[in-house]
Order: sequence, then C-alpha cells, then structure tokens
Amino acid sequence: MLISVDAELLRVLADPLRLRIVTLLARETLCTTHLVEETGARQTNLSNHLKVLREAGLVDTEPCGRFTYYRLRPEALEALSGGFADLAATARANADTKRSCR
Repeated sequence: MLISVDAELLRVLADPLRLRIVTLLARETLCTTHLVEETGARQTNLSNHLKVLREAGLVDTEPCGRFTYYRLRPEALEALSGGFADLAATARANADTKRSCR
C-alpha cells in the first residue's frame, strides 16, 4: 500500500513566516493589516506568502470593503495530518518487518 504525504504542502509550511501565518489564522480570520501587526513582516512580503498559501489550498479569502480577510482551511491540514497518521500506523504495524540482506 502506497502512503502519500503532500510534499508540496510540506514545502509551503516549512517556511517559518508561512507557518506563523497559518498558526495565527487557526485562531481567527485576519486581514493583511492584522497579519503585518502580528508578524512584523512587510506588507508586500506578507502578500507574497499569502498568495503561496492560497495557491496551496491552505487559506481562503473574503473581500470586505477595501480589505481582504484570510481564513485557514482546516481540511487541508487534516488531509496532511491524515497522511502522517497513515505513515505512523504503517510503521507501527511493520515494526518487526526486516528485509534480509543478500
């Protein structure tokens, strides 16, 4: 059985600022202004990271007047964590399996 973990999603989350953004969005829906205040990142840098998170399917946007709010998509993280849970279960089930050397 082939177990799959989304390597692209892992790459996206490996960036410290993107991981910080995801952590903040897990608590509440925020606009770019809030994220700039919370992270100390420049608005242009933050916007680039938010674009990557949107394209990876981790966040949704909600226009509100002249602001855009960002919301975390928990199902994307659940899919990733499910892949890791499957890997852990496979490792546990095969802990005593050893291929012999030739």
